[in-house]
Amino acid sequence: MTGQISLDAFHISHLSELLTKGSEIVKKTGMPIILYRQTLEEEGDSYEEIVCSLTPRHVIEQVVVSGGMIVPTFRQQNAYTFGEYSKMLQQKSADRFLEVVAILEEHLAQVS
Repeated sequence: MTGQISLDAFHISHLSELLTKGSEIVKKTGMPIILYRQTLEEEGDSYEEIVCSLTPRHVIEQVVVSGGMIVPTFRQQNAYTFGEYSKMLQQKSADRFLEVVAILEEHLAQVS
């Protein structure tokens, strides 16, 4: 059990570090980094999706409804510190966690 806790702590720390480094890129470019988009529901030309982005100080998760005749609307918006987001994501979805790590590592490699 101790080994698992240490590995989880390492993963959380690693993602928090990547988010911090990524936020420096966001500060320089003035453009958020999209960590992921996930379509939740689609009906005709309209859809509901989660858009998760990295800003200079937070990770923002937004549930957006738009398309067709629907004016884009934010149904929900959550702001997380880098540490909070890393812990939450690690508990929520291992696949998504690895996806976000890969996206950030790719962004950082492009800048270096």
